[in-house]
Amino acid sequence: MIITFFGHTDFPAEEKSRTAVISVLEERVGNENVEFYLGGYGNFDSFALSCCKEYKKNHENASLVFVTPYITEEYQKNHLSEISKNFDSVIYPEIEQVPLRFAISYRNRYMVDSADLIICYVKREYGGAYQAIKYARKKGKQIINLAEKLL
Repeated sequence: MIITFFGHTDFPAEEKSRTAVISVLEERVGNENVEFYLGGYGNFDSFALSCCKEYKKNHENASLVFVTPYITEEYQKNHLSEISKNFDSVIYPEIEQVPLRFAISYRNRYMVDSADLIICYVKREYGGAYQAIKYARKKGKQIINLAEKLL
């Protein structure tokens, strides 16, 4: 099973959100093998990583995967070595031909295409997280939106 996460960068991480995510993971994954496909930009990505790390403490079958949008030498030197300390592995989708300004959008599509379940926090109809969820809906993906669940 692959689970990925999308959310607004200004996401207000609260304990009720953390409890909701851990609860969803326990219900949906249980002791099944799971890979968490994660980004590394903004508050929601940090929140998702911390939830997945917490879940992983009690589930050996969980793996934290950073899906990088860039593979340039400069990015690897300045970011990837630090980022990789928090993850079990790093993958790079085959998007070399995409202009750098579109790399995150294409990476997000790769994450959606790969995912069995998407957990998000999207409450605005603009931005990268919204675009990813809009694409996921078009693909018929299973989505849990914390913005709706925590009202």
